[in-house]
Amino acid sequence: MADENLLKRYAELVIRVGANVKEGQDVVISAYVEQAPFVRALAEAAYEAGARYVAPQYADQFVKRQLILHGDDDVLEWSPPWELERLEYFNREGGASIFISGDPNPDVFADLDGVRVGKARAKALAERSLQITFEDKTINWTIAAYPNERWAEKIYGSKDVDRLWEDVAKAVRLDQADPVAAWQQHVERLRKRASQMTQRRFDALHFSGPGTDLTIGLTPGYNWGAGTLETASGIVHVPNMPTEEVFTAPDARRTEGTVRSTQPLATSGGVIVEGLQLRFEDGRVVEAKADKGQDVIQAQLDSDDGARRLGEVALVDGTSPVGQTGVTFFDTLFDENATCHIAYGGGLGFTRNADEDLPDGASNASSIHTDFMIGGPEVDVDGVDADGNAVPILRNEEWVLA
Repeated sequence: MADENLLKRYAELVIRVGANVKEGQDVVISAYVEQAPFVRALAEAAYEAGARYVAPQYADQFVKRQLILHGDDDVLEWSPPWELERLEYFNREGGASIFISGDPNPDVFADLDGVRVGKARAKALAERSLQITFEDKTINWTIAAYPNERWAEKIYGSKDVDRLWEDVAKAVRLDQADPVAAWQQHVERLRKRASQMTQRRFDALHFSGPGTDLTIGLTPGYNWGAGTLETASGIVHVPNMPTEEVFTAPDARRTEGTVRSTQPLATSGGVIVEGLQLRFEDGRVVEAKADKGQDVIQAQLDSDDGARRLGEVALVDGTSPVGQTGVTFFDTLFDENATCHIAYGGGLGFTRNADEDLPDGASNASSIHTDFMIGGPEVDVDGVDADGNAVPILRNEEWVLA
């Protein structure tokens, strides 16, 4: 287990660099009941940073299991009105939000009907949350993980929480002499890389490797982003801790070809998907296969019209400390920052370039946004210019774009 000093330093980093909580803000911390020790440390750090009020919001996976087993079909996607009102309060008041990852019960839904697991989410709440986060931009937020025994057991085959703390600390630069300065330097490097991608104005990206021959159309209507987001009121925050990616919203009409995941995917429903393969035609997923968890993926893809189109493409190179651990974390927050990934579902509207026109149909809206990993040493990534010329970007996970 982490000593009190490590937990305190981690909480301070999440509050002051991740969410960047400001004087007088209300803060909500969303966590599983098993993550309460981290919630308490975060609450202390938030109040020390000047928070007005800190509200823990706990979820229990075993209660959700009972919903999946016994709830009526029309209740699986129901959004409690009091939760919607809480969300609107934070939207009006400009609060801060912290989400804790690190699944304390990774296999709690493994034996249940995958279709019902995939549907068991508050759909209207998810849709409104995405709008507030990426369109209204009123909330400064972050996601950070709390190591625990069951998560460690899923990763290493043993309940080696000390080892997991070491890997998490490395991934979030908590092992650095000055973690805040290390984050500032890291974010600046990522933002320069994102600027480079925006300036190159590639018409498409092409991914090629075992099981993958995928072309993703791009548009100058979306910029590339990295590292930080900024609220409408000017609060700069780091939404993912760790973060190693440069990302954009693709042209949702122009994805073609096949892609195979290179790492397991931990879905929001708690099911691990392995061997995911998708085939795209005219921008839409027309075929989905998986060695494990296919029914969960199918339920997500059938959730609404935008679920079958891409909403994000992100590039990550081999300098990522997450990737350098050599660990599959079975947690999207970490695994998506180990290598390149794409997401089907809602688009990253906050990357919109107001100086450029956005073609009709190029944007994508959905109540879901599911990232999965498609990069690795055997996967080459090229930028395709307007004349159809391929320009190398990643080779053997090395950034080679000049």
